[in-house]
Amino acid sequence: MADPSSYRPKPGQIPDSPGVYKFRDEHGRVIYVGKAKSLRQRLASYFQDLAGLHPRTRTMVTTAAAVEWTVVSTEVEALQLEYTWIKEFDPRFNVKYRDDKSYPYLAVTLNEEFPRVQVMRGAKKKGVRYFGPYGHAWAIRETVDLMLRVFPVRTCSAGVFKRSAQIGRPCLLGYIGKCSAPCVERISAGDHRELAEEFCDFMAGRTGAYLRRLERQMQEAAEEMEYERAARLRDDIGALKRAMEKSAVVLADATDADLIAVAEDELEAAVQIFHVRGGRVRGQRGWVTDKVEAVTTGDLVEHALQQLYGEEQGDAVPKEVLVPALPEPVEPVAQWLSHRRGSQVSLRIPQRGDKKDLMATVGRNAQQALALHKTKRASDLTTRSRALEEIAEALGLDSVPLRIECFDISHLQGDDVVASMVVFEDGLARKSEYRRFQIKGRVGDEQIWHGQGQDDVRSMHEVTARRFRRYLQEKQRSGEWTEEPAEDAPVEAESPMEPGAGRPVDEDGRPKRFAYPPQLVVVDGGAPQVAAARRALDELGIDDVAVCGLAKRLEEVWLPGDDDPVVLPRSSEGLYLLQRVRDEAHRFALRYQRTKRGKRLKASPLDAVAGLGDTRRQALLKHFGSLKKLRAATVDEICEVPGVGRKTAETVVAALAGAAPSAPAVNTATGEIIEDDGAPPAALSAERGQER
Repeated sequence: MADPSSYRPKPGQIPDSPGVYKFRDEHGRVIYVGKAKSLRQRLASYFQDLAGLHPRTRTMVTTAAAVEWTVVSTEVEALQLEYTWIKEFDPRFNVKYRDDKSYPYLAVTLNEEFPRVQVMRGAKKKGVRYFGPYGHAWAIRETVDLMLRVFPVRTCSAGVFKRSAQIGRPCLLGYIGKCSAPCVERISAGDHRELAEEFCDFMAGRTGAYLRRLERQMQEAAEEMEYERAARLRDDIGALKRAMEKSAVVLADATDADLIAVAEDELEAAVQIFHVRGGRVRGQRGWVTDKVEAVTTGDLVEHALQQLYGEEQGDAVPKEVLVPALPEPVEPVAQWLSHRRGSQVSLRIPQRGDKKDLMATVGRNAQQALALHKTKRASDLTTRSRALEEIAEALGLDSVPLRIECFDISHLQGDDVVASMVVFEDGLARKSEYRRFQIKGRVGDEQIWHGQGQDDVRSMHEVTARRFRRYLQEKQRSGEWTEEPAEDAPVEAESPMEPGAGRPVDEDGRPKRFAYPPQLVVVDGGAPQVAAARRALDELGIDDVAVCGLAKRLEEVWLPGDDDPVVLPRSSEGLYLLQRVRDEAHRFALRYQRTKRGKRLKASPLDAVAGLGDTRRQALLKHFGSLKKLRAATVDEICEVPGVGRKTAETVVAALAGAAPSAPAVNTATGEIIEDDGAPPAALSAERGQER
C-alpha cells in the first residue's frame, strides 16, 4: 500500500487548465483515468487526508504509485480524450458498464457486394448498419419475415450463397419470393444494394412516405384494372403495417429519442436505455456497474453516454437524449453529442407529459435489473469482497489477492500434454488474460525429462517456471515492448474484449503479456503440484507470490510445506471462488487439449506438401471449395489462387495425384483409423473418460 504523499506533485507543478489525468500503480499499469475543468483543483482533492476520502477513492490512491496529466484546450477535448484512454487502458477503478445480457441486433451488411440481413450479437463492425438492440432474437426474425415480402433482401450465409451460385439454383426463399436471388443473377448487384438501402430506410423510421407511395401505386393499378398487381401491393402494405405494429407507439409526435434511467445503491448501479424511433420503441438494453469510486447520478449518466455514443456517428445519435440527471457541467457533453451527430442534440430531463411517463417506465426497468443483478452470486461485489477476504485469512496473506492466476495440466494418456493459465481479478474472470501452453519437457535451455514419461508434477513445474521467467524478462526490459515469438502459445480470447483490456503495460501504457504478477497462484492438484510450483518460484527468486492448490477429491486447500490441508467450510464464499477458478482452468485446458488433438487426427494430403503453410492451404480449400475439386484442378487453375506460384502448384498436383482419394486418416499416435466423416471411432471416443 503506497502513501499518496510519496508521489504527490509539488505545489505549482499542476496547471490550472482543462485536462485528463492518469493514476498508475507500481507496475506502471493505468488504474484510473479522469478529466477535469481545472486539473489543479481536481488532483488536489485526491491528496487530502485519507480519512476524508470515500473508501473506494482511498483504495485507489493507496494502490497508485504515480500520477500524470495531459493538458487540452477545451472540456469537450477532455471528454473525448478521457473516453479514448478508458477504452485503451481499461482502468480497474473507472466505472465500467457490463451488459446484463447479450442483446441481438438486426444488422444489414452494407460492406458486402450483396448486403445480407441477419441477426448479430457482440461488437459492432464497420460498414454494417445496425437496428435495435432487441429483447429477443425471435422478435427480429418475425419482423424480417414480414419485411422480406416487400424487401426481398438476401438473408442466407456466405456458404449457401456460394453454393447456390455454383449449382445455378436459388434457395427456397428465392422460389417463394422472399429473396430476390442475386446468387443466380435475377437482380443486379446495384439493384440489390438499392433494395437493401430501402430496407434500412424503412427500419430507421422513414415509413410514412414509403407506405403512401405503395398506396398510390395500388390505386393506380386498380384504376388500370391490374387487379393482381393491386392485390399484391395491398398485401405488401398489410405486411409492413403488421411489422410496424410489433413496436409499441409510446410518443405520438414521432419523436426520435433515447431515454436513459439509472437505479443505484451505495455499491452498484444499473442503467436501462430505451431507443425510440418514430415514436416507437425500437430497442432496449441494460448495463450494470460497480461503483468503484464516489460518483453521482450525473457522473453515471456521463459514463453511460460515453459508452453508448463513443463509437457512433450521424443518425445513430438521436436528436434528443432524456436522462434522470444532467452531468456537471452539461455543456461539454451536449457539444460532444452534437459533434457526434453532426447537428444539434438536446440533452435534458423530461418534466411533464408522455416523455416523463415513459422515463418512469424506463426507471422501473432499471430497478428490476438492479434487483436481478443482486441475486447473481458471482457478480455481487459484496460477495466477491467477502470471498477474497476469506481466502486471505485462510492462507495467511497480508492482503486480499486482487489478482489470482490458476494453472491446470491436461493430457490424454500422456499424449498432447498442455497447460492453461486463467486469471481472475477482483473475483471476476479476465478472459483476455488467459494463456495456454504446450508442455515440451523443457524449461529454458535445460532438458528436465526425456521420452513419454511426462507427469502432472513436472508439467506444473515447467509451466509455472515459464510464466514467471517471462514476468522477470518483461520486468527487466523496463518498458521495452517487442512482439517476438515465444515458446508460449498465444492468447485464446473467448469473448470479444477490447485489445489489451486489463493487461500489464509498458511505460507508454501499451499492453504486455506477462509483466503483471499475481498475488496468488492456484494449481489444480494437491501437495505434489503445490510443491512443484513453489519450487519453480524459488528457483527464480520470487518470494512475494503466494501458492496454494485445490485438490478435487475432498476440495482441500494445500499450502507449500504443510503436511495437512486447509479445510474451508462448504458454505464458504472463499472456497466457492477457488472452485470457480479451478474449474475454469480445467475447462480451458481441456478445450485446448481437445483442439490440439483434433488437429493432429485430421490428416490431409496437403499436410505433406513441402513449403505449403496453413495460410495457403486454407486459401486453396476456400478457392476450390473442397479437396475433391482441388484434386481435379490443373496447375494453371491452382496458380490463380493468390500467393500460389507454379512450382508450388506443380507440387500440390503431384502430391494429390499420389494420394489415394478414399484413404482414411490415421491417428499417428495410436495407429487407429479415423472414420470417413472425420469423427473418431468408438474406441477413441471411449478414451475421453480417461482425459485429464
